[in-house]
Amino acid sequence: MNARSTIVLNVKGMTCEGCVAAVTRVVKKADPQADVAIDLSSGNVDITSTAERAALTAAIEKAGYEAQPR
Repeated sequence: MNARSTIVLNVKGMTCEGCVAAVTRVVKKADPQADVAIDLSSGNVDITSTAERAALTAAIEKAGYEAQPR
């Protein structure tokens, strides 16, 4: 089992609380135990998870957002 680590991404395309909920939902689908903190104004998404950064980034991008490591 992977250790939990904190992944920080900058996500572009989030414009409202609905977007925040959608990104949170996508991350939680990849790892139901993940802790997700999103700052809508900066686009920063802090995720504490056992999932790999690449898997989380791909899931967020599949949902229609642009995600880059910060």
